[in-house]
Amino acid sequence: MNLQISGHHLEVTPAIRDYVTGKLERVTRHFDNVIDVNVILSVEKLKQKAEVTVHLSGKDIFVEAIEEDLYAAIDTLVDKLDRQVQKYKQKLQDHHRGSKISDHIDVE
Repeated sequence: MNLQISGHHLEVTPAIRDYVTGKLERVTRHFDNVIDVNVILSVEKLKQKAEVTVHLSGKDIFVEAIEEDLYAAIDTLVDKLDRQVQKYKQKLQDHHRGSKISDHIDVE
């Protein structure tokens, strides 16, 4: 997994980098085929914004979160991203599972 963390109007400190890396490990536990992760942290007046683009095998997922605190924005971002990755993983598993017609018809 290639991880790129950048900041707009803010310096990405080692503490922020470690925090983001630690939080993103949760996503990689749920889905192994993560190719690329691009995280952009920015400050807009009184709002802290965190954006992430995750390149999976077969799909790109974009998530953004805006909070008053940067760490809260990162937490919200990872929660949203985790839900989307789990949803995509479930969708992949459902498509590969063959369903029988007898499963959908009540047999008496």
